[in-house]
Amino acid sequence: MFNLEALRIPKLISATTTWFRPPKKNIPQTKPARDSVRAHIRAYIEREKPVPPMPLEVLEVHARRILEEANIEETYLHYTAVCLNNEMWSETLASIPYERRLLLMPKCLRVEDKCPAPFDELGLLCKQCGLCTIQDFQNEAERLGYAVLVAEGSAVVMSLIQTGKIEAIVGISCLSVLERTFPYVEAAAIPSIAVPLLQDDCINTTVDIDWVWDYIHLSSDDKTRRLNLNALHDDVAEWFSADSLAIIMGPPAGRQEEIARDWLALAGKRWRPFLTVAAFQALRDDRGEPIPEDLKKVAVAVECFHKASLIHDDIEDDDDGRYDQPTLHAREGIAVALNAGDLLIGEGYRLLGECNADAAHKVEMLLVAAHGQRELCRGQGAELIWAKQPTLLKTASVLEIFRQKTAPAFEVALKLGASYAGKLPAVADVIATYSQNLGIAYQIRDDMNDLAADAGANQGQKMRPSVMLAVAHERARGDGRALLESLWHHEPLATDTSDQIRHLVHAVKADEKCLLLLESYKDQAIKALGDLDNATLKGLLRRVIGKIFNDLVIKGWCHEFEEQHGKIQDQPDRASFAELAAS
Repeated sequence: MFNLEALRIPKLISATTTWFRPPKKNIPQTKPARDSVRAHIRAYIEREKPVPPMPLEVLEVHARRILEEANIEETYLHYTAVCLNNEMWSETLASIPYERRLLLMPKCLRVEDKCPAPFDELGLLCKQCGLCTIQDFQNEAERLGYAVLVAEGSAVVMSLIQTGKIEAIVGISCLSVLERTFPYVEAAAIPSIAVPLLQDDCINTTVDIDWVWDYIHLSSDDKTRRLNLNALHDDVAEWFSADSLAIIMGPPAGRQEEIARDWLALAGKRWRPFLTVAAFQALRDDRGEPIPEDLKKVAVAVECFHKASLIHDDIEDDDDGRYDQPTLHAREGIAVALNAGDLLIGEGYRLLGECNADAAHKVEMLLVAAHGQRELCRGQGAELIWAKQPTLLKTASVLEIFRQKTAPAFEVALKLGASYAGKLPAVADVIATYSQNLGIAYQIRDDMNDLAADAGANQGQKMRPSVMLAVAHERARGDGRALLESLWHHEPLATDTSDQIRHLVHAVKADEKCLLLLESYKDQAIKALGDLDNATLKGLLRRVIGKIFNDLVIKGWCHEFEEQHGKIQDQPDRASFAELAAS
């Protein structure tokens, strides 16, 4: 790793430096919007093949063309130009060793009024207090071999370039600073990737965390870094049309099979079969070849297990709606629905048994599926037994139920893909840890959405274990606490209390605490990948998290909340989160 102590730049930055307040530059404030801009840029680059380095005025010409083609307003010109420059340099960056790269972060990522870190002539000296993202980015980058600076200004960039020991820069900054430093970097023809801050007020700012993680880890060893996850997800979804299922599974025999097959084809995000295919793509030896037709059987088997669990859950929980229509048992009756669920489980094992894997890997896959189903039933059983005599549950107890109920499906999906590729033993432990954290984060997000203002009435009238309401009860007092206790004990209520509960959840900041928990489990999933030796699988699973949580804009708690705070940003304030975690 490059030794920063060899550099001495007098008065580069000090604790008394007053940084100017830059003019407002528009940046898309939701992750889907930002990803959409980047998708248009990638398509443009693939077609036009622009070559970096490129002067700013030329870069903006290309950016304007992209905005016009995508019908995106001109206010996003500077953001688009930055993203275009990033995408042009990304392949070059991937080829440069980590120890020849610099990670440059701004001091405004810190919590200014609480940060204990001092400054020296090279910048901020992080004290690892955990109040902001600087610690996480710095630790991981230095582990990989980066030089890391928390400082600002063109002088820093120029001084490091002139040493000749830095060959690429990954930077985080507001658009205004990026514009001022761009000419220096462009003149030096040094590959530079810049992640814009999500606001430019220079105090307690935030950044798209997933995007920074992706660029920090970008490596030519990751053979899937150019894999289009959106296209892969869309391809997998197409396998669940009635015609495709008939080809993969054979035609349905009789009305009962038609009912089960219709349920399998109905709606759903197809995350689990997508994960199976993604894991295989990362681990296969013949990368670049088409997806084997036979792998579709394994992916469909994963969805069979998942859809069967939903049928059984809906019966056990006495739910009458899913996918904005009646549940299967509400439509066909309990007996037929129960049998359809059992049939789908059998179909899943049949498809695994009939795939073209060798005997040893086939046994391995069958055992993975069986262990996963056993763990899932344990989690569902814990909830069902609780429901017979409902009592208050602590947050940790709810999260344990989430771990048992949701994580096994992700683990099974990933392990089946790894097993089909013949690589499961080497990655099994990491996949297990990753899946547990991913599954809990996923369930927390669903739990929060269940209480959103657009989730409909009667939420909580006969509640099931909810991390949101567990946190709310731990924090509430007086009448609010009494109301939540009634919900936990399934006591009958005279009126619908949905809006009252939403207001209460926000008043005690249970929503913010749950966002903290969600981000924490996402972070733990990413950190679990540190033990992976396979750079390709590591890179893919890191991007999968961004893909699955791409819609993380939790909205609609109540009118009061929206009036006071507006839309919740997809990257929460880590400073307030640290305070909440402590409480």
